[in-house]
Amino acid sequence: MDAGATLPVIIMAHGLSGVKEQGLDAVAKRFARGGFAVTVFDFRHFGASEGDPRGQLFPHDMVEDFRNAITWSCQQPKVDPKRVGLWGTSYSGGLATHAATIDRRVKAIVAQVPSIINAEARRAMDPDRWEAVGKMLIADRISRYETGAVRTIPVVAPEGEPCLLPGQESLDFFNAGSAAPNWRNEITLESLEKMREFDPVSLIRMLAPTALLIIAAESDSLIPLDALRAAFERAGEPKRLVVLPIGHFGVYREPGLTTSIDEALTWYGAHLA
Repeated sequence: MDAGATLPVIIMAHGLSGVKEQGLDAVAKRFARGGFAVTVFDFRHFGASEGDPRGQLFPHDMVEDFRNAITWSCQQPKVDPKRVGLWGTSYSGGLATHAATIDRRVKAIVAQVPSIINAEARRAMDPDRWEAVGKMLIADRISRYETGAVRTIPVVAPEGEPCLLPGQESLDFFNAGSAAPNWRNEITLESLEKMREFDPVSLIRMLAPTALLIIAAESDSLIPLDALRAAFERAGEPKRLVVLPIGHFGVYREPGLTTSIDEALTWYGAHLA
């Protein structure tokens, strides 16, 4: 790179409860080899970042974390602040989309298997289960007020046990996290309350002209593809939807890993040039 030249930057964070060491290094290295500066961070309360209690997942705070990472990245001498891209996966895909909608410094976003679920999709859930969870969260709110105690729920668990991300595929992905000692299998119950209040699709009509690439999984057991298509339709141009013949966690292993990285590099190359 010539002296004084600057690079476009891609800012990355992992999905629900995930930390940098759970596969983001491989993606970041590919982006760097493609000619991009890359910032990878953990959300507050997770991984290498500060914040107590651990496992506190408040979506609006995490959107702010993305925006703070943008500000920090744009101050680096080798970064072109006019060529900023965001990358999010699973839950952080929805967060990145929301952050890009309200922060016009972002010119392009890649959201893979993103949690961009609107109110209609939520209403499609089993109403009895939805109400039962709501009652549990009210009880937890009262308990926090009375005792100050922070209760948690596992992110993954064996079949039949309560957790946030059920299913063997979820369990296998996080159990493979021996290289991520900072990951903890818990989030606070209060986090569920905040997650129910957050609707990342509510502002997606305002995202344009920021360029949106959504990489979806055809057999996604966590993110309904029809709801994702509906959210995509609400976004303006430029936009692209790629549906891969994989499950939710297929973007983290071959062949989905390389395919999703190649799609992202092409998108960033076109819109951060």
